Amino acid sequence: MWIQETHEGVIFKVIVQPRGSKNEIIGLQRDALKIRLTAPPVEGAANKMCIEFLAKSLKVRKSDVEIVRGQRSRTKKMLVRSATRKKIESLIKVV
Repeated sequence: MWIQETHEGVIFKVIVQPRGSKNEIIGLQRDALKIRLTAPPVEGAANKMCIEFLAKSLKVRKSDVEIVRGQRSRTKKMLVRSATRKKIESLIKVV
């Protein structure tokens, strides 16, 4: 999985599959964490749910999670300010 630690936090790739039956982490797809979300890809609903879901999964504040690239794409780069590489990698082990 592609993860980069910076002075701001941890940046990693996410692939979002909108309109799923439930919010869940699917696992790895290529070099990204794949997430299924119930929200549709309309008017930023899936982006908002992606931020909320990752914040809840990582046990951080929603304000610590940001989409830095890919707001209009299924493939996104996420920044989590209060996380470590190990915390991000632990999401994969949950699956």
